[in-house]
Amino acid sequence: MVKGFQLTAAGSWSSGGNLNQSRYWAAAAGDSGAGIIAGGYSNGAITNAETYNGTSWTAVNNLNSSRYIQSSAGTQTAALMFGGTPPGGPFSALTESWNGTSWTEVNDLNTARRQAGSSGTQTSALMFGGSPTTSSDESATESWNGTSWTEVNDLNTARSSLDGGPIGVDNTSALAVAGYQYSIPGSIALTESWNGTSWTEVNDVPAAGGGHKFGTVSSAHFGNALTNYIWDGTSWASDTANSNNLTARAGTGTISSGMIVSGEPPGAAGTSTTEEYLGAGSPLTVTFTDS
Repeated sequence: MVKGFQLTAAGSWSSGGNLNQSRYWAAAAGDSGAGIIAGGYSNGAITNAETYNGTSWTAVNNLNSSRYIQSSAGTQTAALMFGGTPPGGPFSALTESWNGTSWTEVNDLNTARRQAGSSGTQTSALMFGGSPTTSSDESATESWNGTSWTEVNDLNTARSSLDGGPIGVDNTSALAVAGYQYSIPGSIALTESWNGTSWTEVNDVPAAGGGHKFGTVSSAHFGNALTNYIWDGTSWASDTANSNNLTARAGTGTISSGMIVSGEPPGAAGTSTTEEYLGAGSPLTVTFTDS
């Protein structure tokens, strides 16, 4: 008996461990082997945070401020959570930094908002778009250098519902995928790519609206409920459907180690579901036996 590797022919999903705290509209960082989720909504805004080891979730120290529909960046041991909706509003400009043990409040965003897109790490992050009120869209982009947020060039198209997980490795690369515009009102399918200086409109995603996200500007995943798409750096194509028909999920990771966590329905408490993703072309351990 010999163990080896083969490359997967198509993207695949598998069930992961359940969260201890059901929720939706949460934010996550890291990947399917070492992840973290924090905040969200479960009959109200929550502070609960949990880490994932590839098998099970463990409760860790809570956020200092409860909120939902926030944005995220970073890893399991060095994460950043920013923006969102606190209990009773108004929308938040708070930023909290995670060092693997506890959360520390650091410098605020320049523009308080929820439902914004994100990318990056704890020391090099980007936040863009979102909703600064219950009836308006935002185009502002802010760059984080590990200490403070600086306004940089705006998105070409203001929109909300860009949350759902980070796409991009730092504050010089990001994808803004689909979303919602209160000004129309309605869902849009536009994709914009950030190069560290400005946004450029690229090929649209086939499905408009919000959804879960993860990956990089050259290899990304976007989906909502059971509908999924894969980005190859140039265009979108249909991807393998996941198992659970849920919305408002938190995505994080890469094409070879992604996951989507929590979601709604059922009800105001949300769900505890985790689904792990392995993209086409990823190495898969297999066992060879003589026959």
